[in-house]
Amino acid sequence: MMKTALALSLALGTMILISGCNQDTNTAASSAADSDTVAEQSQPSHEVTDQWVGRWTGVEGLYLEVQQDETAGPGHYLLEMQYGLDADQHGTFEGQATDDGISFSRDDGQQRLRAGDGEATGLKWLAEKEDCLVVQAGEGYCRD
Repeated sequence: MMKTALALSLALGTMILISGCNQDTNTAASSAADSDTVAEQSQPSHEVTDQWVGRWTGVEGLYLEVQQDETAGPGHYLLEMQYGLDADQHGTFEGQATDDGISFSRDDGQQRLRAGDGEATGLKWLAEKEDCLVVQAGEGYCRD
């Protein structure tokens, strides 16, 4: 009887130990899957803004040309723009990808270029457009 009780006790202890190991493995696998999901959801900002490379048209001769800045690396851009009607409202500015667009600085201060539509530009001439980049209300550039 004693031998049977001892054998059952050892068998039960082994099952608990094996069950515990199996649970740790499942937890580790679950944690690995969770970290993969987080990595997929947090794509680098520049993957979105890289799609903005090219020429964008504003109103009355205003334009924006987005180029990748190869010397600075991924997520860095050169923004050539005529952003106002005066001759001095023109230049090329260094920009960097952020979670919500491209951040850059020019004579009128720190700016952020972000995706929007024609309505977001605040310009009636662009109101019907769907693929636009907006700096601020009254300043936007669109693609046809």
